[in-house]
Amino acid sequence: MEQLEIFDIPNPCRGICQSNSRGLCMGCFRSREERFSWQRLSPAEQQNVLRLSKQRKLYFIRKQRQLLADKTPQDAPQAELPFDD
Repeated sequence: MEQLEIFDIPNPCRGICQSNSRGLCMGCFRSREERFSWQRLSPAEQQNVLRLSKQRKLYFIRKQRQLLADKTPQDAPQAELPFDD
């Protein structure tokens, strides 16, 4: 018996059930099929879905940060750091 079969893997739903343009849930970053089939997946498959959703979330965060960085004017005054030269 695998270790995964001993413990139930909780559903990662966060109750923010809104899809983005790619069809991913903005709360848990799972696809529609992954959300609807969660209860039928084996523990190993559920772990894989969690791994994929975590990668999607990290990608989304990096992309959002890049978009914000691109919107910041390059010649805007930078905040001074509280260090002595």
